[in-house]
Amino acid sequence: MQNRRQFLSVGGATALAALAFPSPAVLGAEKDKKYRTALVGTGWWGNNILNTAINSKTIEPVAIVDVDRRQLNNTLTSLKERVGIEPPTFSDHREMLEKLKPEIVIVATPDHWHPLIVIDAVKSGAHVYVEKPICHTINEGIAMVKAARGNDRVVQVGTHRRVSPHNISAREFIKSGKLGVIGMIRAFVHYQGGQTQPTPDAPIPEGLDWDRWCGPAPLVPFNPQMHPKGFRRFLNYASGQIGDWGIHWLDQILWCMDDYEPYPRLVASTGGRFVWGDNSDSPDTQSAIFQFEKFNVEWEHRCYSGNPTEKHNLGVYFYGTKGTLHLGWEDGWSFYKSANANGTSEVHVDPQLDKPDNQNIAGLWTDLIESIEKKKRSVCDIELGHRSTTMSLLAMLSLKHGKSVTWDGKKQEIVGDAEASKLLRRDYRAPYVYPEI
Repeated sequence: MQNRRQFLSVGGATALAALAFPSPAVLGAEKDKKYRTALVGTGWWGNNILNTAINSKTIEPVAIVDVDRRQLNNTLTSLKERVGIEPPTFSDHREMLEKLKPEIVIVATPDHWHPLIVIDAVKSGAHVYVEKPICHTINEGIAMVKAARGNDRVVQVGTHRRVSPHNISAREFIKSGKLGVIGMIRAFVHYQGGQTQPTPDAPIPEGLDWDRWCGPAPLVPFNPQMHPKGFRRFLNYASGQIGDWGIHWLDQILWCMDDYEPYPRLVASTGGRFVWGDNSDSPDTQSAIFQFEKFNVEWEHRCYSGNPTEKHNLGVYFYGTKGTLHLGWEDGWSFYKSANANGTSEVHVDPQLDKPDNQNIAGLWTDLIESIEKKKRSVCDIELGHRSTTMSLLAMLSLKHGKSVTWDGKKQEIVGDAEASKLLRRDYRAPYVYPEI
């Protein structure tokens, strides 16, 4: 029996991506311009972004900032070995901004530090690349968009799947109408894992300014599970799996369905810690429903039991009257035709991902430079990143509140629930001041 599955060439998607995001080396070469760039947050991902920017030949690294001297020294050594430079180091981003006035600031700290650093950076005159999620509470995101617009700076969010060739071609397929009428969309992450055990608190490592690491969030005893990589499971500093992985897929939904309304109208979430027994407090299991006018969106994650019988372990299913499209990461995208539908046969497009990390940061950095030079908004503009972050934060807000919430996206307000509205912000620890909106 002949296999009905078509394997589409990704050549068209690649050409589209090349057209939309020209080579960073070409952009920089036009004016022989290298932007004076500072990195704030020198963990593994911050270094990944910085290395990509250096490889683009569009930047001059002028400063690195971190509250952990160990990470700072590792980055300094790497820069000296790779490109023969040894830029000044800082533990306080404000001192760096005042002394050096960089043109671009990369913000790759834990989530709870993003708002203050981004706002300070744009006020100093810098353009910004900030990692997702952009903030820890929704009103912080409103303040970040306001600061970016008020200071006329490009602020790009690390939702790099918007420049990935297979994601672009999947979006075009969805917008072509070949799925028919889409009534439901499901985003999910199902990874392997299992029960976890508590990790005792420990002395603060030498070289780490733990007070400043906690920053505007509560100051708690140091625990090795929190730093350098585990902070996402602690809700004082991040928003769990839906704030980490979820924002990528929720952003893809908003992007692919942007012919419709850009905000959910009602959000409800349930979940809990049914397996994990460690020091963290984020849910190991969570479900959320986002009701739009024309369709429903569902989110689900579990941090255990990545069932091999399920064809895909993460991504988004778009369910239409003519078939279902799965948009993934390392498995590309696939269209599965409905049994009773006429039209397009089954389709699969392989991914095109940058090595060695299978991400597409290079295309995103290219877009940042082009946006600065052409004075336009990024394909991953701060307002778009704010909308995607807001979806994940509304789900966490509903989970904490124990009730569904009605959301007015235009006014960016919760309707008719004063107690839930209090969770749109939080008090900062002195002397830090919550950003005004």
